[in-house]
Amino acid sequence: MNQKSFVISFAMSLACVMSNLASGQGLGFASPESVGLSASKLDEATASLQQHIDAGDIAGVVAAVARDGKIVYFESLGMMNIEQLKPMQEDALFRIYSMTREITSLAVLQLYEQGKFQMDDPIKMYLPDFEAQRVLLDPESTDITQTRPRNGDITVAHLLTHTSGLGSRSSRLYREQKVRDKNITLDQMTENAARVPLFHDPGSAFLYGIHATILGKLVEVWSGQPFEVYMEQQVFQPLEMDSTMFWAEGADAERLAELYRPTDGRLLPYQIETVPWTMRPRLMEGGVGLLSSVKDFLNFSQMVLNRGEFNGRRILQEETAALMYENAVPEAAMPIGSSGYWLGSGWTLGGFNLVMDPAAYSWPVSKGTIWWDGSAGTRYFIDPVQDMIIVIMAQISPSSGGGFREDFTTLVDAAIVDRR
Repeated sequence: MNQKSFVISFAMSLACVMSNLASGQGLGFASPESVGLSASKLDEATASLQQHIDAGDIAGVVAAVARDGKIVYFESLGMMNIEQLKPMQEDALFRIYSMTREITSLAVLQLYEQGKFQMDDPIKMYLPDFEAQRVLLDPESTDITQTRPRNGDITVAHLLTHTSGLGSRSSRLYREQKVRDKNITLDQMTENAARVPLFHDPGSAFLYGIHATILGKLVEVWSGQPFEVYMEQQVFQPLEMDSTMFWAEGADAERLAELYRPTDGRLLPYQIETVPWTMRPRLMEGGVGLLSSVKDFLNFSQMVLNRGEFNGRRILQEETAALMYENAVPEAAMPIGSSGYWLGSGWTLGGFNLVMDPAAYSWPVSKGTIWWDGSAGTRYFIDPVQDMIIVIMAQISPSSGGGFREDFTTLVDAAIVDRR
């Protein structure tokens, strides 16, 4: 769809879209100017997204901006499925991958609030398989016979802050040892993670990895419910996240945006997982296992921005929600990276990247912003300084998409007239 066609189509359906989004979400709509943003500058952000679509960087995108609890920007552009000539829908479903982590962490914080555990509890109290786990002599090695005793125990806080010593699902060691596969159960993956040695001692270094999936198993232990049942009843329903799910079937499957990969100058359908997202997986994965929508992430983000309150309901107590904004990485593991935004970031018990030094970022961002993204082209920011939320979702692998997310964030920042 070209830009002119989209503008006509969008203008005809805007009222309907806003009505659908407003129903049940708790966020009203307002003009950009009423909350200190420039509508014309936001139009430039839309034009930039369309340029990325026209250039073949992405097939389509849905993006939203909220400020002061009001949605002031919501756009769906391009194609949801190129082969079917299907325009992007405002309620499209996206593979959010690592943006699953913060939702799982919310479930953990709820159970923490209920006194089910303490943050410094060793996870072996609840998952005995981790009792005898050892550490690789060489973290670069895949020889699991070359190990040493572990110094200290993995705690719940270590899992929330990626400082447990567990590694990435895509690491060579985990791939060789078949630690993660959507065809195995959560119990099996947990056993696999405990069977393979740690990369480093707990609390000694930051290593982005499979932590939230192990947290999903702990949610089952603490709640006495299957992970997916707890999430549906205690997270998705209270936050009116009716488009967040572990797989899509029936009418929901029709809303799933196609994932694309640039190939020889074209965008071609691409499958990352062996199990289709339209089929119930055996693995209910708290790290990278969810589908969601922009509307649902506005709901989730507004609750976080409101320090635990959504639509008049308490999802978390304010003091618990405050943990989402505080760096919880042990001093021994700081800084969490050696270059780029990693050098200027911390990590919170809410599972978020925390902006500690905005100068380390290549796009404008406030100190104290919490955010993260997904490996198929999604991203969101919760900025308590500007009282703003930005959510942007596409489906592209690799996720860079020509820098469409960075360009959008930069132009939205430029639209701020009333800077706080």
